[in-house]
Amino acid sequence: MRWRQLLFGLLSFLLLWQALAWILSNPVFPPPRVVLSTFVAEVANGNLTRHFLVSAWRVVAGIIVALLLGVPAGLALGQSRRLNRLFSPLIYLTYPIPKVVLLPVFLLLLGVGDTSKIALLALILFFQILVVVRDEASAIRPELLMSVRSLGAGRLALFRFVYLPATIPAVFTALRVSVGTAVAVLFFTESFATTSGLGYYILIQSWGRVAYPQMYAGVVALSLLGLILYYLTDWLEQCLAPWRFLAP
Repeated sequence: MRWRQLLFGLLSFLLLWQALAWILSNPVFPPPRVVLSTFVAEVANGNLTRHFLVSAWRVVAGIIVALLLGVPAGLALGQSRRLNRLFSPLIYLTYPIPKVVLLPVFLLLLGVGDTSKIALLALILFFQILVVVRDEASAIRPELLMSVRSLGAGRLALFRFVYLPATIPAVFTALRVSVGTAVAVLFFTESFATTSGLGYYILIQSWGRVAYPQMYAGVVALSLLGLILYYLTDWLEQCLAPWRFLAP
């Protein structure tokens, strides 16, 4: 059913795109046939593929780092009221700050390579995952915790059998929200001080040379990257939290 909806949405989008191309009749807005043929050619010659793989590596690495740091931190704050009271003011002050403005600082401290871009992505996603996991862990009903403790469960058992399963769906919810943010930030970070990535391909290699079909081919590739990450998140949730999809 979901694939039918996706196919219907794709066909509707292509029809709308073609209609706008006819109405505008401007080389700045080429029709989908031209863009898709350019996309296939750029993938075949390996140019777009290289930039796609670089961007995919950066965003996946950023997500993994954010998960490795954000999930344990969120679980720790959700389990301990003392820790939560200690760090909540700091989170409250830093969470609303648009971290993307720190890109020049990251470039100066970590260089212009992948490290600065991955670190910035991880920082942005870290706060989103941290807050969602913390709130979900702290919302677990006390009677559930007491019932598990009455069976002799210690802190490690509570973490493994209560907190972690209860917060897995929240982690994937945060990931779905974060995918769009991660791809947008990736595009921004690849617009400066780099010679690879889809952001570089779209802005520098295509838009800068007035190669509009290539520019839109890069936009299609970036959209595909976001779509793949979104559906990969769905698939992982079905594997790691199958109880969420059981029929009532």
